[in-house]
Amino acid sequence: MPLPLRPPRRSFVLAACAALVAAGCSVLAAADPNALWQIVNFDCVPAARTTGKTGLCATVDLPGRYALLKDRSGVAQHLLIPTDRISGIESPLVLAPNAPNYWADAWDARRYVEAALKRAQRAPLPDDQIGLEINSAMRRSQEQLHIHIDCMHPDATAALARHRNDPPRAWTWDTIGGTRYRIMHVPGPDFDFNPFDLAAGPRTSPDLMAGQTILVTGAGPSATEAGWLVLDSSLDTDGGTGSAETLLDHQCTAAAPL
Repeated sequence: MPLPLRPPRRSFVLAACAALVAAGCSVLAAADPNALWQIVNFDCVPAARTTGKTGLCATVDLPGRYALLKDRSGVAQHLLIPTDRISGIESPLVLAPNAPNYWADAWDARRYVEAALKRAQRAPLPDDQIGLEINSAMRRSQEQLHIHIDCMHPDATAALARHRNDPPRAWTWDTIGGTRYRIMHVPGPDFDFNPFDLAAGPRTSPDLMAGQTILVTGAGPSATEAGWLVLDSSLDTDGGTGSAETLLDHQCTAAAPL
């Protein structure tokens, strides 16, 4: 009678995760759609709890319930990943009354993008050239919620400049890069809004949320002064999309070499 298979040892899982992180998210996705969760749950969180270090992650905020991971894909891209098991944008947990505002944490974490640019000897970027983005359930590669934090594509920043003075907290429609988006200008000075709530509105069912993609960027060089622009699109919109990641630029071409 054959012996039962044992689950992989934690050390083996961590070694595999480390190798995958070095290759970037495209390899992560091809290898294991749960790889991001394994990195956070098996490495970063235990390291933070037992040693005060962060393992493979750039930082772990246990009270805030998130970790930040540098993606090797691109110059400065980081991923904010909850330390709770949350599948993605369709999860009812992101709309719960006591849900952490991962977007506010991601915006604050743009300083890690700035630090990566500095290490790469690239110029710092203003707030309207930094973007946060989440993919829909149908366009993501990982089954753990993660928010991309990266440089904006220069063409996207230029196209969005016309929305800096839009009426506050009202949706307007525009076509950016050939794709239809709803765009909302949220005034500063504080990031006191949750883009999940704004995009959901009364459409809170998991099926409707699953097709959404959201992007947030500064409405001007200083978001404290100009506020933010929230973009939302979905697969059920004519000309819409389930991923706004094309508005990001993982090579950070706007950040000139110093």
